[in-house]
Amino acid sequence: MLNFKNIALRRGARVLFANSSFTIHKGQKVGFTGANGAGKSSFFALVKNELHLDEGEFTLPPNLAIAHVSQEMPATSRAAIDYIIDGDTELRRLQQQLLEAEQADDGLKQAELHAALDIIGGYTAQTRAARLMNGLGFNDNQQQNPVSSFSGGWRMRLNLAQALMCRSDVLLLDEPTNHLDLDAVIWLQDWLCKYEGTLLLVSHDRDFLDTITDHIVHIEQGKAEIYTGNYSAFERMRAEKLAQQQSAYLKQQREIVHIQSFINRFKAQATKARQAQSRIKALERMELIALAHIDSPFDFSFPPPLKMPNPLLTLDKVDIGYGDKCIIKQSSLTIAAGDRIGLLGPNGAGKSSLIKVLAGDMLPLTGTRREAEGLKIGYFAQHQLEQLHLDESPLWHVQQLDKTATEKDLRNFLGGFDFRGDKVLEEVKPFSGGEKARLVLALLVYQNPNLLLLDEPTNHLDLEMRHALSVALQDFQGAMVVVSHDRHLLRSVTDQLLLVSHGKVQPFDGDLDDYRLWLAEQKKAEEKPVETVDTTVSRKDQRKLDAENRRKYKPLYDALKKAEDEVEKYHTEQKQLEQQLADTAIYEDSEKARLRQVLDRKIQVDKLLEDAELAWMDAEEQVAGIAD
Repeated sequence: MLNFKNIALRRGARVLFANSSFTIHKGQKVGFTGANGAGKSSFFALVKNELHLDEGEFTLPPNLAIAHVSQEMPATSRAAIDYIIDGDTELRRLQQQLLEAEQADDGLKQAELHAALDIIGGYTAQTRAARLMNGLGFNDNQQQNPVSSFSGGWRMRLNLAQALMCRSDVLLLDEPTNHLDLDAVIWLQDWLCKYEGTLLLVSHDRDFLDTITDHIVHIEQGKAEIYTGNYSAFERMRAEKLAQQQSAYLKQQREIVHIQSFINRFKAQATKARQAQSRIKALERMELIALAHIDSPFDFSFPPPLKMPNPLLTLDKVDIGYGDKCIIKQSSLTIAAGDRIGLLGPNGAGKSSLIKVLAGDMLPLTGTRREAEGLKIGYFAQHQLEQLHLDESPLWHVQQLDKTATEKDLRNFLGGFDFRGDKVLEEVKPFSGGEKARLVLALLVYQNPNLLLLDEPTNHLDLEMRHALSVALQDFQGAMVVVSHDRHLLRSVTDQLLLVSHGKVQPFDGDLDDYRLWLAEQKKAEEKPVETVDTTVSRKDQRKLDAENRRKYKPLYDALKKAEDEVEKYHTEQKQLEQQLADTAIYEDSEKARLRQVLDRKIQVDKLLEDAELAWMDAEEQVAGIAD
């Protein structure tokens, strides 16, 4: 149990949060949300004992094993799988003691240590580490590769695997999906749902938060508050709270005006002076209710394309790859006006390579790429963040696109991406990854494309910016092709899914839940011995079989979704009834009938919520059984 009582934390002169109290119980999965800089990472540093409170008290049980993902980029020559196993510090400690006992020829101590290793699963550590590597996208041949041979993003995956390898009581994960593709995100989500310890999670992926978390700690306006439920439930409760807060604020403002009017009128009159002074003191004691600021700092949209040829772009029988290696063979694709395509497929199947060929950044090995006259591509990829001029400002970057625009107009445009005031004149070099991504998106929007090619556009973006981007893309009148591990974005902005797999690009018959099933089927197929595969089944028949399996398991996912909706519905009603019972007016004699009605309904809803939660857990176990 992590207990926070009236805590306050400052960074320099700025108060991150203060007067905050809540408790995180064993086994809870808690998501942390709030604007960038609100204090989420500082809160994690507090739990790790890297920061200390300015006020209040933080207590936790002794000898708690706390795991977190290292932010250092290791360049060791140690084999990747051994580096991951290092995350199980108790295992490594026992192994070292066993080595010393063997050197001392102490048979009794060796027997004792072998028993201890057996208890903690030490003899299955290699298998556990291999599963972690496989789930995060590494293949079997990479297990013995030195850590230094991997790129930065893949080393961060190794750091994540090392944290998951630790048999921890508390697991801290700060943006764990940033360096993952969709397949690895889905695997990590399932792994964390089964994690038995206490999870503290910072993520800007709302689907990820929704599926995993059962509580949300939101840091806003200098206060950290805990909400029961997942992220969607938190959004609903916060919206209700803000609406109530706004109503209370307006009511209080009317009361202040009335009191102030009385004071102004009568404080000079001797007969009324005492009453006026009383009201002045009442005004001073009144706790001012803050006006609810819920507006996003982001406000932008894509202007209508000047031209919309149809089709915009065509690939005809192209082979795509590098050098002698072909990863997509003889594929054809036509992008028409209004197409909204999401690309799915395993890591390394060629999604990013396909986007590069569509963008003209890479030539196909064979085949033809034809673009329409008037095609204007807006291409977002992670490498474009590196192509920003680090010594120049956001304003300078936009000015290079339009030399005739006034500074005022460009400042207004950049303000929609939350570059305001002196920020538009600052050098890009010290900007965070999120700020650089926002600037690249701003440059892309300003160019008014008719075809958007977006390769992981939400990396480093916070929830508010992701929402703003989603809304802007929904209104975009051109065509788009999107690769993203953010399932909420894919659901919101695409209406056609293509599967890039086994050297082919073909329509995917299903939604993202079906894709999760498809991934599970692929993993099971990979685990089967080669001789058990029926080579007489044609590809067409295999596709039919896969589709049939998805249809067969769909009722389980539908049941899970229904159970989740029931839990949310009754949980919301329970909160509403509790709010009514917290109102002292309901206990007046004139309200006895309504009080009885609310109490009776509260008893019913409590029972219905309990039944719904049992149904949800049962459905979750059945779905988890499919993935296994």
